[in-house]
Amino acid sequence: MLGLLLLLTINTSLLSYGQTTKIRGRITDFTTGEPLPYVNISISGTSVGTITDFNGDYYLETRVKGDSLSVSYLGYAPLSQAIKYNIFQTIDFKLVSNNILMEGVVVRPGENPAHPIIRKIIANKAQNNPERLDHYQYESYNKVEIDLNNVDEEMKNKKIFKQFQFIFDYVDTSAVTGKTFLPIFITETLSDFYFSKNPRVEKEVIKATKISGVNNESVAQFTGKMYQSMNIYDNYINIFNQGFVSPIADLSLWYYKLYLIDSAFIGNRWCYQISFKPRRSQEPTFTGDIWVHDTTFAIVKSNLRMEKSANINFVKDMVVNSEYTMLGDSIWFLKSSNLFVDFNITDRKTTGFFGRKTTSYSNVKFTLDMPDTLSKLAEKVMVKDGALNQDENFWQQSRPFELTKKEAAIYQMVDSVQNVPIYKTFVDIINMVVNYYYVVGYFEIGPYFKTYSFNEIEGNRFRVSGRTSNKFSKKVMVSGFTAYGDKDNRFKYGGDVLWIISKSPRISATIAYKEDIEQLGQSKYALTEDNIVTSFLRRNPNYKLSLVKEFSISYEKEWFHGFSNAITVTQRRLYPTVYIPFEFSDGSGSLSELSTTTVNLNTRWYKGEKFLMGQFDRVSLGSDKPIVNLDLTAGLKDIFNSKYEFYKAHINLFYKVNINPFGYSRIILDGGKIFGKIPYPLLHLHEGNETYAFDRYAFNMMNYYEFASDQYVSLFVEHHFQGFFLNRLPLFKKLKWREVVSGKGLIGTLDKKNLDVMKFPLGLTDVSKPYFEVSAGVENIFKVIRIDAMWRLSYLDNPNIEKFGIRVGLQIIF
Repeated sequence: MLGLLLLLTINTSLLSYGQTTKIRGRITDFTTGEPLPYVNISISGTSVGTITDFNGDYYLETRVKGDSLSVSYLGYAPLSQAIKYNIFQTIDFKLVSNNILMEGVVVRPGENPAHPIIRKIIANKAQNNPERLDHYQYESYNKVEIDLNNVDEEMKNKKIFKQFQFIFDYVDTSAVTGKTFLPIFITETLSDFYFSKNPRVEKEVIKATKISGVNNESVAQFTGKMYQSMNIYDNYINIFNQGFVSPIADLSLWYYKLYLIDSAFIGNRWCYQISFKPRRSQEPTFTGDIWVHDTTFAIVKSNLRMEKSANINFVKDMVVNSEYTMLGDSIWFLKSSNLFVDFNITDRKTTGFFGRKTTSYSNVKFTLDMPDTLSKLAEKVMVKDGALNQDENFWQQSRPFELTKKEAAIYQMVDSVQNVPIYKTFVDIINMVVNYYYVVGYFEIGPYFKTYSFNEIEGNRFRVSGRTSNKFSKKVMVSGFTAYGDKDNRFKYGGDVLWIISKSPRISATIAYKEDIEQLGQSKYALTEDNIVTSFLRRNPNYKLSLVKEFSISYEKEWFHGFSNAITVTQRRLYPTVYIPFEFSDGSGSLSELSTTTVNLNTRWYKGEKFLMGQFDRVSLGSDKPIVNLDLTAGLKDIFNSKYEFYKAHINLFYKVNINPFGYSRIILDGGKIFGKIPYPLLHLHEGNETYAFDRYAFNMMNYYEFASDQYVSLFVEHHFQGFFLNRLPLFKKLKWREVVSGKGLIGTLDKKNLDVMKFPLGLTDVSKPYFEVSAGVENIFKVIRIDAMWRLSYLDNPNIEKFGIRVGLQIIF
């Protein structure tokens, strides 16, 4: 958080800006002090207004000028109060009852008047949902802002901000939460969006983008409309890995209490106003209200606010406001939407962040006039040449509204604050904590968690490692390490050179060499052996390590986002140990080393995948489609002293699927086949785990060197209930723990010819009958801890195995 705060400076600007009036408050009964829900509040002489929520609270944020705020409520005398333009203000009202005497009223049992309207909305969803349209296109404007919140005098007086006092002149207050905030980042995007239902086409052309402190096209791809939309017509609106129930979902009456509040003209169309709140706490639901057209039963306006008790981490509040307009005779389409999110790591009033996104839609057409050049591109998002270079005159003409002075100033903040010396020091410290490297000029020292570890082969292991920084080069990165064990008295070392030929699409080449110890049969996502955490979390002595000398050259080409190939040539020498010997099956002797030369072709397909890219590394933002990895490997005999000819085919599928309202599942299907006659270290040694750390990609109750195959298939299914059951138990509700269950199965075969090459180590065998393990656990303990109870269901007579175990994981989840 400090790193983002230090991205600030203020410069005076002569531009004209829009102004915003912000009001919030509470309305109560003058006599009883009870809060009054559904009170109408409006700025006199305008169409701007809102209603109080179930706690009598309200907020307004508008650019429209007005002199006073008026409130009215059936049975109470109306009130009004003067307001000030372009500032934040808190205005509370205490309404006085009219004391009107009425004759007795007989109330007979009947249906809630909101329910028939909701049923008609549901019945007409297919007709009103914009996604039913065969084609459409539009121009969209997006503004995204990040703010530091809970900015107060205590923060201002801290010593670390001594050189940044000028930034506090721009502190503002949120009408939604009443928290003070400081804008620290803003981006604007203007784009053309194209949609076709059959064949399915979604394309976005970013025509212009403006990002504070960033001039990078890969970042610009994430500032448009794509991957950020929410549709109220969906039964479940997936936000932060949770399927929030829409107030107009097919089962809305099961999740919500609904109230018919008002009816009025919006424009020239008569509409109903329905308010809603959850029937139960801690479920992923909203509070708020909607306006519905009385003829088409389409949504005209919606105000959704996350239920405060919803089981979501780090999100204290979230509000989504949307407005629709009728185009033609019967088609309702989004006109604007606003998203507000309040992030905070703790539950206390500490510093956090606001995330705000404003989108407007214009030039809507129900045709698809997409340029031919765009239709041929595989990428969903394209940044047009010159999009980052539009001047201020262009933006003033293109924005649907003016920026406030504080919003516009953010663009000028970043460059100046980066010149403050203390800023660079803080950025280096934060980078070290987050990325595990400490930057020193042209070099980065790390990762620090590998500096010390211990194992049975090396004893105490000490390592020094690092890589070149972006200051050295933004195209080439050189990495290296050296390590020493005080038990085997041997130095290990390695290094690689990564050359980024192109970033979009990504094309890279790598040359690498290492002489180091390695754990065969370990999943590639497991904690590495020279990790201090792994050393302490081992459940068995770590003596199954092997010395490896390996040289490789690889070339990777991304044909388009989500589809890539990589070809790798590897020369590898593997050495035996006392614990892992290389003895011939016929007893004729042993090998001093096992040498292979292989060529591997990897094909990776992840449709719709997007990345957030740095200079060398990139982070996948995922997709709703499966990830498929196909590896084809050829072992080349007599090439660089290679002794074996063989061929391997391996396929892996990973799929995350939402099963609302019951959470989501992760499914991993893995299989492979090996052709040829090879010794056991070249077979598929199934991924065990001899630590207490949970590894999703390994068999957590299996030991290393327990099973090997030359033909195999495995299936892993893990389901996260997201608190579906625990949220209903009084004791566990407050803890906000979440249930997770999993099961993993494996079966494989082993050809006799591969059994006759080399004597298997003690305990290593085939898996010709199925191997199973299951688990049940709880995650979200203190928001970051997961604990699983695991049971092994087969091969229970194998030596030195655990039939039951506990595994612990650390994870950051919403």
